[in-house]
Amino acid sequence: MGVAARTGPLVDGRELYRFFHTGDEETFALRGVSVSVGAGELVAVVGPSGSGKSTLLACLAGLDEPDGGHVLIAGERITRRDEATRAGLRARWIGMLLQSGNLLDHLSVAQNIQVARTLVPRALGSRRNGQTGRWRMSRGDAERLLDGVGLADRASARPSTLSGGEVARAALAVAMANDPPVLLADEPTGEIDRQAEIRVLDLLRSRADRGKAVLVVTHSETVAMAADRVVRMTDGRVTGE
Repeated sequence: MGVAARTGPLVDGRELYRFFHTGDEETFALRGVSVSVGAGELVAVVGPSGSGKSTLLACLAGLDEPDGGHVLIAGERITRRDEATRAGLRARWIGMLLQSGNLLDHLSVAQNIQVARTLVPRALGSRRNGQTGRWRMSRGDAERLLDGVGLADRASARPSTLSGGEVARAALAVAMANDPPVLLADEPTGEIDRQAEIRVLDLLRSRADRGKAVLVVTHSETVAMAADRVVRMTDGRVTGE
């Protein structure tokens, strides 16, 4: 079923619990958290550091396994599945924008996007590589995507030569490489200046306006004010919406 044909949320986390052990101590990162994001929605998750926001995002993406509850992506359960199944669901449905680790330092910005594109065996306007059985994105395709985030002139640059705002936009381009129906972003404007923050926020907003589901973990009041809904977390719980 395509995104446009879906009536339920694209992201649906229900009664999520997550705890960690440190010696004899047990720390609850999530305490029965429920959150959903529908197509065309930009949802901001806000709260103080340590409130469980990043843990929630990792569980929604299938990068971490909750100790209780479940997550559905486009109606299909991603929790308590084998890693290959979770990876396949992520590749098909989810673009991830993490605080760090989105970009491979030894590759150019354009090459990072090309690598991300090989993860999904589908791509309009891409070329099929008969040896690997994967879709390969051309450099021109990557540069067009970079043009959309204002980095067309930085396609050949290595991540270490980019400014903070450029890194955030390049990472967003990588997350959007497969035009995913769901975009999950962890502090996408955390350490960039005001102008770059507005540029990244405009890109996130445009994704939602195109019918994608966007969830952003943020400390930024600017991002929160632009969201369709704001989910507030404190001490591993949702305390308001």
